[in-house]
Amino acid sequence: MADGETFYDEIEIEDMTFDAKLQIYHYPCPCGDRFEIGLADLRDGEDVGICPSCSLMIKVIYDLVRIYFQHVISRVLM
Repeated sequence: MADGETFYDEIEIEDMTFDAKLQIYHYPCPCGDRFEIGLADLRDGEDVGICPSCSLMIKVIYDLVRIYFQHVISRVLM
């Protein structure tokens, strides 16, 4: 994350929806599109969700260990 970035909001990862096929989390944006952040980006320490249709960004609040175990458990249960 670069210094001076302004976020539309801070969103807990639990409030976002996960798309298992695309491996991304998304959250509704006020412009009508949605903020997105990839699972790989989260694993790399990124915390910025970007809307591809407008200039808004959100800060994603998450615990990397919890995300890892959720995905491991979901694969075991499949």
